[in-house]
Amino acid sequence: MTQKSAKQLGYNDMCEIFARFRTSEAEPKGELDHVNAYTLLVAVALSAQATDAGVNKATRDLFPIADTPQKMLDLGEEGLTEHIKTIGLFRQKAKNVIKTARILVDEYGGVVPSSRAALQSLPGVGRKTANVVLNMWFHYPSQAVDTHIFRIGNRSGICPGKDVEAVERAIEDNVPVEFQQHAHHWLILHGRYICVARKPKCGACLIRDLCQFEEKTL
Repeated sequence: MTQKSAKQLGYNDMCEIFARFRTSEAEPKGELDHVNAYTLLVAVALSAQATDAGVNKATRDLFPIADTPQKMLDLGEEGLTEHIKTIGLFRQKAKNVIKTARILVDEYGGVVPSSRAALQSLPGVGRKTANVVLNMWFHYPSQAVDTHIFRIGNRSGICPGKDVEAVERAIEDNVPVEFQQHAHHWLILHGRYICVARKPKCGACLIRDLCQFEEKTL
């Protein structure tokens, strides 16, 4: 990812920005449907290069019959593939989900581990997926940086960085602790619906007066 970065905003501006986000939506939620830690893990893994809406459509009939690693193994790779074939890279994702289910059953007693290292050791689970699970299910203030956060972070000066790990560190280092738990959700939703890639909706932006983006739209 490459993007011209704004300078890091100061502490007072950061406090004001996240206070506004919190006032607008105190408890932001992820948009992937899930019923437990395992289905959240699967949903996030499936969401790579796919939309949340597309994943939810595919898992609507999947999770009622395969909401545990053992049930996913019982369904099998072919059965899983039939459910997720509308999602990009579905064949490789099906292989990874089945491999992950086997590891969870054999090595973790069917329980999703709560450590980043253990999560990232699972097939198809990268740092972003691990951070989403840690944040949403285990309530750890981890920061899952996607393209939306990378874009808004560099445009606004909230969390500038040359790559996703640098942006993740910028959030951890500069967002006040009281806002850390929900920071990535506020930023994702803002980037998804307001600070969009091509024509950001600056006129509807809660933080327009504090944002450093030089090409604000009317």
